[in-house]
Amino acid sequence: MLDDRKTAILSAVVNQYIATGLPVGSSNIASGPGIGVSSATIRNEMAVLEQEGFLVQPHTSAGRIPTDKGYRFFVDNLATPGRLDDAISRHVGDFFDAAHGRLEEMLHRTSDLLTSLTHSAAVVLGPRAQPVPVRTVQIVRLSSVAATVVVVLANGVVPSDVIEISETHTDATLLAAAAHLASSLEGHTLAALGDVGPSGVEVIPGVDEVVRRAVTALQVPAVEDQVYVGGTSTMADAFDAVEVVRQVLHALEQQFVVVSLVRDIVDRGMSVAIGIEHGVEPLSACSVVVAPVVVDGQHVGSVGVLGPTRMNYPQAMATVDIVSDRLGKRLGDS
Repeated sequence: MLDDRKTAILSAVVNQYIATGLPVGSSNIASGPGIGVSSATIRNEMAVLEQEGFLVQPHTSAGRIPTDKGYRFFVDNLATPGRLDDAISRHVGDFFDAAHGRLEEMLHRTSDLLTSLTHSAAVVLGPRAQPVPVRTVQIVRLSSVAATVVVVLANGVVPSDVIEISETHTDATLLAAAAHLASSLEGHTLAALGDVGPSGVEVIPGVDEVVRRAVTALQVPAVEDQVYVGGTSTMADAFDAVEVVRQVLHALEQQFVVVSLVRDIVDRGMSVAIGIEHGVEPLSACSVVVAPVVVDGQHVGSVGVLGPTRMNYPQAMATVDIVSDRLGKRLGDS
């Protein structure tokens, strides 16, 4: 355990390095608040912190920067979720108050929200896709040659897609096709699409053709994990080394890596994983801040941000906390 003076010096180094990205010298610490000792004393203490693995000197005669061990001590002992200013809190509240429509779109936009607030890559894991019964089906004409087939599921999710129709297909044709789909699917999941047969409505031409097109449009392979990664372009500006950027971007492109990373951190009861603590070697230059999304006491997803180890931990923790809380409430209301 570090004594109070070393703790204060380490905290000052971490905060200054997060703010500037430059190695921190003893004179910078001495001129700051809350230390109250000479530069010589600070140099001696920084040398001890380096020997103990909390700091490292990247170049001779340069200042020092935190190691992963230094960041870990900072997060565990010094950093608490920061207080977001009222404008950001209102922005998050307004975002979720206005979040309506398809679940997938809301989760995607939530990842964009996290990126805009933290300037880091953002990850949102939604509830795992479960077989949900169909409530109703409608086919809505868009033009003489296009219509939208809309399926309302029992959980409120609304899959839809545009299909081509013929100019000879009347409103009665679309209505009969929708009625046949509804009678075939209501109470069943979309997996029953393969069992939809001919309508038997022979007096209205084109019904079976519209049904076939609707079935084809809706038969999309189910995705078990709903994962949305936003802000990957921010990572290109976060590192000087091109190879590090390449490794990070490649890892973020692999959905199974991202899902496993976030789930493992949450399952281990962690909210912050620093450097190689998360176990993904290509992301060893990154830290991840995550929080579970809880609905009615059940863990249904997670949100998080990923950035360089020189991230603003208090701000990232506060942002992830408020977004996960508001997302959970919004999902619960739905």
